[in-house]
Amino acid sequence: MTSPMMDGGADADAAAAREQVEAQLHAHCLRGEYGQAVELAMRAYGPEIRRLMASVLHHPELAKDAFSLFSENLLKGLPGFRWESSFRTWAYRLARNACYHQLHAPAAREQPVSEPAANEAQRQRTDTQPWRRTAVKERFRALREELEPHERMLLMLRVDQRLAWTEIARVMAEPDEPVTREALNRRATALRQQFQRVKARLRSLAIEEGVIPADRLDS
Repeated sequence: MTSPMMDGGADADAAAAREQVEAQLHAHCLRGEYGQAVELAMRAYGPEIRRLMASVLHHPELAKDAFSLFSENLLKGLPGFRWESSFRTWAYRLARNACYHQLHAPAAREQPVSEPAANEAQRQRTDTQPWRRTAVKERFRALREELEPHERMLLMLRVDQRLAWTEIARVMAEPDEPVTREALNRRATALRQQFQRVKARLRSLAIEEGVIPADRLDS
């Protein structure tokens, strides 16, 4: 098992790497090198954004189309980006908007869920080695796929990507919503409360599936 000290060291290394990427991205933008900035952003943040989209959308074609829309909006919007947040936070906001665009598009509502997408959670539970099937963390990850898209995105931003609550508030804000400090703080408070409700729901699902014992419900 990884110790908290080792986890902290990994987090510090990841944060340092992101700071270096952010500095390089800012330098490219200051020089007007937007194409190079996009290339660097795709190398640094593309894989995690793809994972987010795959989890939120639950359909390979929708995720592919969402990533294409995200890439297009990233390139078009970069010259106007004012660096009021980190580049990574802004990129996640564009990714969130692209996901929601696909979810609410008429074609998406008519698109039947493919068998691979429909059975993703089941595959995660059964198509792994025995020692992984018994891992609580992996079984929780499979249960997360049963949540609503908005709930999955909230969990991924906080648990997987470890964004601060004000960053998550900026990512999840509606397009016409103000992003003043006060507005972000209010939304961050609401999102923290929603996060607690989602965790409680996930815990209940875990108890129903026998992942954790019932006496853990209030722990």
